[in-house]
Amino acid sequence: MYCDAPTYSRVFLQIGSLPIYWYGVIIAAGAFLGLLLATREANRLGMQKDLMVDLVVFAIPIAIICARIYYVIFEWKQYTSGPWWKPFAIWEGGIAIHGALIGAVLTAIIYAKAKKVSFWKLADIAAPSLILGQAIGRWGNFMNQEAHGGAMTEYAYTHFHQFVPDFIMNQMCIDGIMYYPTFLYESIWDLLVLIFLLVLRRKNPLKGVVFLSYLIAYSIGRFFIEGLRTDSLYIIGSLRTAQVISIVLILGAAILMIYRKFSGLADERYNGEKVLKK
Repeated sequence: MYCDAPTYSRVFLQIGSLPIYWYGVIIAAGAFLGLLLATREANRLGMQKDLMVDLVVFAIPIAIICARIYYVIFEWKQYTSGPWWKPFAIWEGGIAIHGALIGAVLTAIIYAKAKKVSFWKLADIAAPSLILGQAIGRWGNFMNQEAHGGAMTEYAYTHFHQFVPDFIMNQMCIDGIMYYPTFLYESIWDLLVLIFLLVLRRKNPLKGVVFLSYLIAYSIGRFFIEGLRTDSLYIIGSLRTAQVISIVLILGAAILMIYRKFSGLADERYNGEKVLKK
């Protein structure tokens, strides 16, 4: 579908010759709000806030580095002919959520062992914050005009997307072609997952259930939305890499959840720990 609409600049603020990009500002905002949510949940479960703050201080930079490494590995061909610094140009976009997740989980495992606290408790506290950060972070893709779907048909626009605010659809007008705002689909899905996790955590589930439910719920949405995108990373057979990883995460999390329930770990339900009902 042809379009002609004004779009937003990727630059949030220009300080002399130094541009500050919307992408970085939005990612930082997501991390900050996620930290606020995590500290509130830590307080609810009787855990020291400092533990979560210290974890975030380590986890965020490691997660971003891992997310960039993951992306560059699968998109290496586009960096072989460019300047040497291109793989480090994270401000131009190009990070992968699955890479960030790998980095964050590994950091949490090491941190939990060092602090002698339950990894599963940390993971349960962090899960709503992770999905909140992802929901907000997708708007960085919006500003960069990336993570979109294929060219939109006139039928799809007139029957469905005409109800989407103009400022969103205008930004999806790239080089005269209107594209499906798949970044928006995923952001909305992430918010629905966030609501689900906030309700689930009030049910006092077994340790690890909130985090494993996050992996399953997010991966279900990601699997279907990924099939609509045009900028997916490496394709494995008829599936995109993110779809394959989503399947692995769904199956792995489900198996682990069943194993923990029936392997004598059912007593790990925060029993004996202070749970404040707010």
